[in-house]
Amino acid sequence: MALLPPLDTPTMMVMVAAGTLSMAIAMSVVRPRRREGLGLWALALVAHAVTYLLFLLRGQVTDWISVVLANTLLALVFALLLGAVAEFHGRTMPRLQMALPVVATAALMTLFLQSYQGRLLSSSFLLALQIALILRALWRPDAPAQLRGALLVSVALGAQGLLLLGRGLWYAIKGAPQASFVGNGTGQSITLLSAFVVVLLASLGFILMAKDRADAANRHLARHDELTGLANRRMLLQTLARDVARAIRARQPYALLLLDVDHFKAINDTHGHAAGDAVLQHLAGLLRQRLRAQDLAGRWGGEEFLLLLPGTDPGGGQIAAEKLRHMVAQSPCTFQGKSIAFTISIGRCTESLEPGDQPEHLIAAADEALYAAKREGRNRVESAPLSRMHALIGARPAPARA
Repeated sequence: MALLPPLDTPTMMVMVAAGTLSMAIAMSVVRPRRREGLGLWALALVAHAVTYLLFLLRGQVTDWISVVLANTLLALVFALLLGAVAEFHGRTMPRLQMALPVVATAALMTLFLQSYQGRLLSSSFLLALQIALILRALWRPDAPAQLRGALLVSVALGAQGLLLLGRGLWYAIKGAPQASFVGNGTGQSITLLSAFVVVLLASLGFILMAKDRADAANRHLARHDELTGLANRRMLLQTLARDVARAIRARQPYALLLLDVDHFKAINDTHGHAAGDAVLQHLAGLLRQRLRAQDLAGRWGGEEFLLLLPGTDPGGGQIAAEKLRHMVAQSPCTFQGKSIAFTISIGRCTESLEPGDQPEHLIAAADEALYAAKREGRNRVESAPLSRMHALIGARPAPARA
């Protein structure tokens, strides 16, 4: 008894075409902000549906359409999938790897127009090769971060590739049947059913890859400043609350540096707001250079930045602040061929924390110290003890700084 009873081939072809077109419509609705390859993948699905409609017309139209053109379109489907994977990874389109199998398919289909066995063997091996190229592009040289979708794409396409390769080897050894592709038979049923399943699973996997990347980007934006890439205010407060609780339990020192770009308004007025943004990005890069693995730098707001330095005593905090201030003064920002020199003022609060100390106490102390640094002439480091600030929290409005 056959493992799979023969199914009506024309009905299966219509099912494959309809399912493919439905998935293409679904993918066209997804419009990510960046190029993810979804457009090329959807175009491949449209080409896939047209291919099977042309197969269905076998005997009703010339063989040049139902054989040569149809198989060439099928090779184009996998070429577009390869391009979609490359675009998802942000790589240069592999035009040669995309074009050669399509051209080879057209030539071989023309050569074997009167040989069903020749067409079956050449299409089996060429399509298996194209699938191998897609999987290689998906995982090499770097594996995608979106593993769930990548695994689903790989399983679906890999199974289809093995099936095609096995079919080609089997018919190469045993000889291909003389039946037409649109004839009914167990082999045709398996081929068409697998094509339908592969289209659905691989497309769902690719959509999942795009979704996982978008989710990761949204999580990053929720915790990071878009301009500088540093932690945003929300992430700083969450991290500071965790660090303060840990420092109190361990009775360890903790340093917090609040820094501000001196005369930032003058930079904007003189060079333009784009230059001001460039200065902030340049400063963010300098801060990253000074961070240890356990430290965190973030944009507190406007031209103010906050540095969290766990396990740092007063001496270490002062040294870190002075080194940072000196590095910034010696590292002007280059913008549109112009060198923009700038300095920073830093307010430091470094204490051994005790029960009852709160994150806002450290911020208020550093804010008071920063205000003193501005008042004393800028481009300097000032400190304020935490003990002074318990009575001052909320008593003084934030001073205007420039």
